[in-house]
Amino acid sequence: MAEYAYENKNKNNTCTLCPRGCNLSAHAFCGRDEGMRVAKSMLHFWEEPCISGRAGSGAVFFGGCNLKCIFCQNAAISGGGEGKPVSTEELCDIFYELKEKGANNINLVTATHFVPQLREAIIMAKDRGFDLPFVYNTSAYESVDTIRSLDGLIDIYLPDFKFMDEEKARKYSHAADYPAVAKAAIEEMVRQTGEPEFFREGSVLPDESTVYGGTAESSSKKLPDDAPALMKKGVIVRHLVMPLGVKNAIAVLDYLYDTYHERIFLSVMNQYTPLYDVPGALSEEQKKRLDNFPELKRKITKREYEKVLNHLYERGMENVFIQEEDASGEGFIPDF
Repeated sequence: MAEYAYENKNKNNTCTLCPRGCNLSAHAFCGRDEGMRVAKSMLHFWEEPCISGRAGSGAVFFGGCNLKCIFCQNAAISGGGEGKPVSTEELCDIFYELKEKGANNINLVTATHFVPQLREAIIMAKDRGFDLPFVYNTSAYESVDTIRSLDGLIDIYLPDFKFMDEEKARKYSHAADYPAVAKAAIEEMVRQTGEPEFFREGSVLPDESTVYGGTAESSSKKLPDDAPALMKKGVIVRHLVMPLGVKNAIAVLDYLYDTYHERIFLSVMNQYTPLYDVPGALSEEQKKRLDNFPELKRKITKREYEKVLNHLYERGMENVFIQEEDASGEGFIPDF
C-alpha cells in the first residue's frame, strides 16, 4: 500500500476532497458534516455481472453527494444529512457483516466526501485479514489527490463518465468542469489498477490460479458455467444514456476507447428512470427544479439506445457491458 499523507482541508479552511472546494465554515455542497453517514448496506444484485455475480455485491450507500445531478437516481439519499452516523469501527464491522452474507466484494457507493474515514476503515479491515476486493463506485467528479490517497486500498474502480458536453454538465450537475475532472480522475484509477483481472466466484482470494486477464468473453470461456467470472482488479467506466443524449454518449465512449482501448471495461446503461411521477421519490423542491428540464421527464427511447450501441459495434469496442431492452424502472432503485 502506498504511503500518502493526506489532509482534507487547506490553510484557508477550504475542503480539498473534491473539485468543489467548499469553505468548511459554511454548508458543504455535498451536505456532509464532521461525521460519516451510511444510508443503507445490502447485497446488490443489479450491478455489472462481474461485480454482482450470483451472490451479490456488498453495497454500502453513503449519505450525501458532491455532484447532485438534477436527474439523480438515488435522490432520496444524495441531498446530504441522510443516513445513520457510523464510526470507522462500525463501517469496518459492516464490511464483515456483508462478507458473512456472502458478498463477492465491498461496493462503496458515493463515498468521496468521507474518504479520510473510509481509508481508516479499509486499513482497519485489511489489518484484520479482510480479503474481499473493495470497489469504489463514484460519479468521477473527484480530486486526483483524493483518488491517489486510495492507492493500494481500492481493487476495482467503478466510475461514471456522465458528460463530455460541458454545457450539459453545467446544466444538470452545476459542474462545467466535469469532463476535464473525470478524465484526470479516471486516468489515475487506471494507473493504480492496471490491466483487468478476474477470478472464479466462490474461490478464495488471492489464489492466482483462478485469475484471468483479458475480456469477460475470453475469461468466461475458461470457466465452467457454474463458476462466473468476477472482477478482482480493474476499472469499469459507466455511462448512463440520457434523453437527447446520443451525441454526448458517443463522445464519451469514443474518448474512453481511444484513450484506453481494452485496458478498461465500459458499461453502457439504458436504465435512466424519470422519478418525477414516482411516489415519494422526490421532494417538492426537487420536483420544482425538474420542471426546468422537461426533456428529463421521459425514459430514453429504444432508438436512442440503439444508435449508441450501433456506434460501439462499428468502432469494434469489445469490453462492453450493455443492458436488456428496457432496464429502466423504479424496481432497479434501492429502497432507502
